[in-house]
Amino acid sequence: MVIRSPQDFGAGILFILFGLGGLYVGSDLTFGSARSMGPGFFPMIICGMILTIGVVVTLKSLAIEGPAIERLQFRPIAMVLLAIAAFGLLIAHVGAIISSFLLILFAAYARRDVDLKETILFAAGTAAFVVIVFAYGLSQPMPVWWGR
Repeated sequence: MVIRSPQDFGAGILFILFGLGGLYVGSDLTFGSARSMGPGFFPMIICGMILTIGVVVTLKSLAIEGPAIERLQFRPIAMVLLAIAAFGLLIAHVGAIISSFLLILFAAYARRDVDLKETILFAAGTAAFVVIVFAYGLSQPMPVWWGR
């Protein structure tokens, strides 16, 4: 057995593990039928599909040439986690506009070549989108601005 696409092989194994894990965790739930679905019906179907995708991707990795697994890069992971954490910690204190804006600014620095003007424009658009959709459109209970 020769692994021709290490990236696909690794991804396939992860899909298989997640699918099997979900099937194991959901095995206590009642499955039911298509007419009378139990609480385990949808999760088991989804986990079965994830498992199937994992098997297909793993088999594909044995037949088709693909790229090697790249070296793990910590900067993108750290910046995205920092952005999410900052958003979660700040939204209650400074509101959706500022926290959404900062989320995009922090996450942009996951890349090495950041265009600040482009990032600021995108952050402003994202902040407007968050406020329009979540605060006003869906009436989510979140402060829009500092102290409101």
